Amino acid sequence: MDIIARNKKARHDYFLETTYEAGIALKGTEIKSIRARKANIKEAYCMIKHNELYISNMHISKYKQGNQFNHAETRDRKLLLHRHEINKIAKEINEKGKTVVPTALYIEKGLAKLEIAIAKGKKKYDKRESLKKKQMNREIQRNLNQRY
Repeated sequence: MDIIARNKKARHDYFLETTYEAGIALKGTEIKSIRARKANIKEAYCMIKHNELYISNMHISKYKQGNQFNHAETRDRKLLLHRHEINKIAKEINEKGKTVVPTALYIEKGLAKLEIAIAKGKKKYDKRESLKKKQMNREIQRNLNQRY
């Protein structure tokens, strides 16, 4: 598994609940750009249109040798999931405050895969609390490492 892009901000802004692995319907120049590590999922989000799951605002740079066959950089791309998984996701995001967030883009066995998570937004005080916990854990690890 070769990780191309991670969405670190997702863990900071959301409580991640359930994760899914989805394929992506891509054009030829898009997969070449992904293999060249020219993709970004920081601003991306997922939505359901016509009972299909799409990722929007995922940036894949144009392929250098693509000429007139190049793709639009931030077009909506269809995510490939089983019907029962899409129905389950749709049911969960209809609840208040839940959304679908991409967390990682990677290549597995030659195919581009996207890890998505059903997430619930954090409030400002939740973010501060998680930062405090992270800092305390770091200090504990430092103290343990200094003793030995």
